[in-house]
Amino acid sequence: MGDIEAVQMDDEERDEFLTSGGTGVISFPTGIDESPYSVPVSYGYDAAEAHFYFRLAVGPDSGREDIVDAPVTFVTYDHTDDGWRSVIVTGELDQVAEADIDSEVTQGMQRVDIPLVDLFDRDSREVSFQFYHLRPEEITSRKEAHTEA
Repeated sequence: MGDIEAVQMDDEERDEFLTSGGTGVISFPTGIDESPYSVPVSYGYDAAEAHFYFRLAVGPDSGREDIVDAPVTFVTYDHTDDGWRSVIVTGELDQVAEADIDSEVTQGMQRVDIPLVDLFDRDSREVSFQFYHLRPEEITSRKEAHTEA
């Protein structure tokens, strides 16, 4: 029986794992002596540009009053028949505004599929959402690999 270790996925394996979207956890900084604010989210992934898109709830009860221009960390993970796989992304979020209609951001959003996941205490039709774009500063992708003992 072999040992299990982690190895880096190449870009093609990473893109296949991320597909055009899924779910993960995004973490926002809260302060030096505080844990980050982390929340499950759905995401869209544009493999052509290696960019991520999020549909995030906003408003006074969302816990994310000031998320633009702050560093974030996004993590997605899954366990497949071939073992576990994970991707960790760091960068800053940009709000996708109507002014972006003809931009590369809008083209990227057309290539993604952000799942609609209901994580709220109230009907999602009562929740305000905004779209955000994450151009990664760093992407780390790992997968489980078996070695012979």
